[in-house]
Amino acid sequence: MIFLLKILEKSGKKFEKGGPLEKLYPAFEAGDTFLFTPGEVTRADSHVRAGLALKRMLITVVYAMIPAILMAMYNTGYQIHRTVQNGGALLENWQSAVYQWLSLPLAADSLLGCFVHGALYFVPIMIVTYTVGGLLEVGFCIIRRHEVNEGLLVTGMLIPLTMPATVPYWQLALGVAFGVVVGKEIFGGTGMNFLNPALTARVFLFFAYPAQLTGPVWVAAKPAEGTSGATWLSSYAEGAGHLSGFSTWDAIIGTIPGSMGETSVIAAAIGALVLLITRIASWQTMLGVTVGTAAMAFGLNLIGSESNPMVTLPWYWHFIIGSWAFGTVFMATDPVSSAFTAQGKLIYGFFIGVLCVLIRCVNPAFPEGMMLAILFMNMFAPLIDHYVIEANKRRRAMRYAGV
Repeated sequence: MIFLLKILEKSGKKFEKGGPLEKLYPAFEAGDTFLFTPGEVTRADSHVRAGLALKRMLITVVYAMIPAILMAMYNTGYQIHRTVQNGGALLENWQSAVYQWLSLPLAADSLLGCFVHGALYFVPIMIVTYTVGGLLEVGFCIIRRHEVNEGLLVTGMLIPLTMPATVPYWQLALGVAFGVVVGKEIFGGTGMNFLNPALTARVFLFFAYPAQLTGPVWVAAKPAEGTSGATWLSSYAEGAGHLSGFSTWDAIIGTIPGSMGETSVIAAAIGALVLLITRIASWQTMLGVTVGTAAMAFGLNLIGSESNPMVTLPWYWHFIIGSWAFGTVFMATDPVSSAFTAQGKLIYGFFIGVLCVLIRCVNPAFPEGMMLAILFMNMFAPLIDHYVIEANKRRRAMRYAGV
């Protein structure tokens, strides 16, 4: 490490002001601070001293996502092996060729086999995301002449977790570019965006390439005749009226078809615990989403419907299927694109839950409504904060009017 530090110190002079590579300093600084602690220190009295810096906060979020990352790899392989055991066939792609070359079992009960097979799908998607997003981040920082921040650490991990295993890499690259540029950089970069970049990328791909983001491609194998590779929500919305083939425990653990990192309620719950203990995520937002989801779903259950099976879906099932748990923990609580005030977070979260159920139940074309609901409420978060602050001002003025 000392040898590497000396190399960086020596080469860093070329990137400093007046050096031949001065314009590329943001790219050098990003790699330098990723490997080592920055050499700059505060030389004057600071107004605020806190142990939670931006980099530490974002890395903690990534740590909280580790259970979802591990589950994404395992469940992707598990769904492939389960489909093969039911008479399906492996897709003819390089992942299947590499896995067969490794001579690992195709059994669904093989923990190592499922994990390795899933990693062959997940890791390349993560590499493409970080590569495209990183190049764009560095490019914008060079143009704007400011340092590269760590915003892509979380965005670059959220995007792969919200993707199906078989998303084409070129489509993924387009989605990442759209999410980073349109969702963040055009507003000034990390901390200035009002849209969640990962959600922006996900929704762009959903509407631009719906065939690759939904349906049988959620399972990276050819389903056998008579079986379906679609998600539970899409099957239920199409009129199945039941959630067959899996148990409630399967939904809680996450061994069901779906986006790679969004299926496990337990993984999301562990992440929520970490974020709440470290006070990075807001419990008000999570509570608001929970109450809004339960209230809207329970109300629709009371109304009932003979033609729309989603209306009759028991209200508590909304918590354990689809991307509800993942979205509530990692997406809705994004500190930049969500509401800032305590009351605003409750209102913001409540309407995310309401909209999620409405989209799922009222519009059968979009059986998974969590991501759309969060992105829609991102646009209203500043308005919610505005009215909460104005209401506080009025109450304060009335309280001291007679003083």
